[in-house]
Amino acid sequence: MRSKRLIWFFLLPSALVIACVVFYPFLYNIWISTTNMSLYHIRDYTFQGLSNFREIFGEPDLYYYFGKTVIWTGVNLFFHLFLGISIAMLLNRQIRGRGIFRALLILPWAMPQYISALTWKGMFNYQYGSVNLILRKLGFAGFEWFSNEFWAFAAPIITNIWLGFPFIMVVTLGGLQSIPRDLYEAADIDGASWWQKFRHITLPMLRPVLAPAIVLGTIWTFNNLNVIWLVTERGLPADKSHILVTYVYKAAFTYYRYGYAAAFSIFIFLILLAFVLVYMRQTKTLEQAY
Repeated sequence: MRSKRLIWFFLLPSALVIACVVFYPFLYNIWISTTNMSLYHIRDYTFQGLSNFREIFGEPDLYYYFGKTVIWTGVNLFFHLFLGISIAMLLNRQIRGRGIFRALLILPWAMPQYISALTWKGMFNYQYGSVNLILRKLGFAGFEWFSNEFWAFAAPIITNIWLGFPFIMVVTLGGLQSIPRDLYEAADIDGASWWQKFRHITLPMLRPVLAPAIVLGTIWTFNNLNVIWLVTERGLPADKSHILVTYVYKAAFTYYRYGYAAAFSIFIFLILLAFVLVYMRQTKTLEQAY
């Protein structure tokens, strides 16, 4: 009993912090989602039941924004994995200046996302931005990034790819360095090609570290507000660049519909919770962790 008391004594501060900054706001958000709270009903709001949720599923743009969110998450995650794994495999080799390259490639992830997003926003300027200046040097006309729905959505995707791949690179690099070299030497003796070694040795050995990284990357990308909101100047052109989380933010802090936005945030939470549970079950992430 004394040892258990000591354990609870050390766990209590962190448990209190988690209760204050996680559980209480979450439960309060659930309560707000059942009310008509807004800027004009801060104190005199009333209980509305599930009316906000019914309004969400009756929203004509719901599936449009959901589809863009899926595209946003899928494209970003694909390039994060592709670039992160590819660069990590290159940096895992014995090359001159490897430490310098590692430090430089981590910079996008280390820089504050707010600063990076505003920097890329300036780089996408049609007349003076460095992206179009480079394209014109290469013989292209350049793009009006924020006047066209496709390019306005492509701009934050490019930005977030640059911001996100270092995380996967660092995780993969740590996993690669833990793979025994004996496995590759045995594969070389058997005459295995680079693809066979990658498929049958590298990927299986990386799966335990990549599985939780993919879960985190999906959640972070799905809920990434800063990049789209800042790069596209709040959804240009004409609110066509929104994903679910930026749409919720606009509902809460532009239209001040707090109850509706709270219900929408719970809807997003349930989508991510379902994804995480299915993914962890399919990949057996918890079993690999233990």
